[in-house]
Amino acid sequence: MAEHSFKYIIVGGGVSAGYAAKEFVNQGVKPGELAIISKEAVAPYERPALSKAYLFPESPARLPGFHTCVGSGGERLLPEWYNEKGVQLHLSTEIVKADLAAKSLTSAKGETFTYQTLVIATGSTVIRLTDFGVEGADAKNIFYLREVDDADKLYEAIKAKKNGKAVVVGGGYIGLELSAVLRLNNIDVTMVYPEPWCMPRLFTAEIAAFYEGYYANKGVNIIKGTVATGFTSNSDGEVKEVKLKDGRVLEADIVVVGVGGRPQISLFKGQVEEEKGGIKTDSFFKTNVSDVYAVGDVATFPLKLYNEDRRVEHVDHARKSAEQAAKVSNFLTYICFSSYAQNTCIVFPECLLNPKFPTHVSFSCRPSLQQRQEKQLKSMITFHTSIPVHLTCLGNSMATMLVKQCYLETTILHHQSLILGHTGLKTGKLLGPFWKAEVPMTTKLLPKLLESNLR
Repeated sequence: MAEHSFKYIIVGGGVSAGYAAKEFVNQGVKPGELAIISKEAVAPYERPALSKAYLFPESPARLPGFHTCVGSGGERLLPEWYNEKGVQLHLSTEIVKADLAAKSLTSAKGETFTYQTLVIATGSTVIRLTDFGVEGADAKNIFYLREVDDADKLYEAIKAKKNGKAVVVGGGYIGLELSAVLRLNNIDVTMVYPEPWCMPRLFTAEIAAFYEGYYANKGVNIIKGTVATGFTSNSDGEVKEVKLKDGRVLEADIVVVGVGGRPQISLFKGQVEEEKGGIKTDSFFKTNVSDVYAVGDVATFPLKLYNEDRRVEHVDHARKSAEQAAKVSNFLTYICFSSYAQNTCIVFPECLLNPKFPTHVSFSCRPSLQQRQEKQLKSMITFHTSIPVHLTCLGNSMATMLVKQCYLETTILHHQSLILGHTGLKTGKLLGPFWKAEVPMTTKLLPKLLESNLR
């Protein structure tokens, strides 16, 4: 069977895959070095569209309109984009075996993919009522929404059951969004969920009451505090009724179930450290296995805002974690200096201490000081590591812009960036999320300060 070898592989073709691919390209990955392997038949797309505009009764959204990365206001990465950038898309390809020790993946067709660096972006799979043996849960017209194929089937059912009745099982994002779009299609909707109010993990009772009232005014019937325990079907095998635990029976032409998801990590069981249902990572989304990163729904990472490890199922996290992993796994550690009254230094500690990563030093200074500044900077970096150092002299405004960009990107994600600044008085503050103290700051002292804080 076919064998493929890449420097970087992203396994999974959802939101994270598209954003990671874009960041890899931005960082300068060469054509042929990066591949995306996805069991879906289409290039990565913005999954949230499936429960919204994709099901609109008029002018529904369709691909290629919502390929990544339009969800964050970025460039739409059409399939042609991947070809132009030399990123190989292996679509309709399901990975059935992963050997992280051998850095090898095997597809259902027997193809072998080897890599130097792996980004796990397999996302979640929906929790199905059939998983719990719910009576009749395998009836036709009981839908789950995860991929574009699921949305296509639901869309056709909505058209076929015009002015029919729908029961939405679940009171989370999917339940609320699909209830709204079903009403737009003139479907009679009843929502059923066991919690005392909708979105209980995010909404207070007062906020939930507002939304429940709004939905009720739009014609959505809400039943709380009970669950679906069974379904009956007609002679065609299509769902006809939904049985509730409290004894009520609801008529239904369509049932949509949105009761949560499970991270798809079974391929990597026993090979990576797990925590809280996901793959445990550090602040850079690196796993305990060398050159393996996990992003999006599958990653359990240190969330400094709450001072604990958490797994986050949200599209914005899928985007940003993928971008961050691509940066860290791929290229440069930036150390940026702006001169005169203030010098600022940003380092990514793990990168700086890992000899596989080159370091790019950008600085600005008076032309008369450039040679001396270069010598000082090289001395400082080589004191700490043998990483190759690349120097670029920038204007003050450019250096400041780069500093601000790095600072925002790292601290928003609560990563272990260390930001050091000093004024003309040779004192300053450590501004990173872990250190808050005024310290003396000179070029000679900086290496020792880095060493003490980064180890």
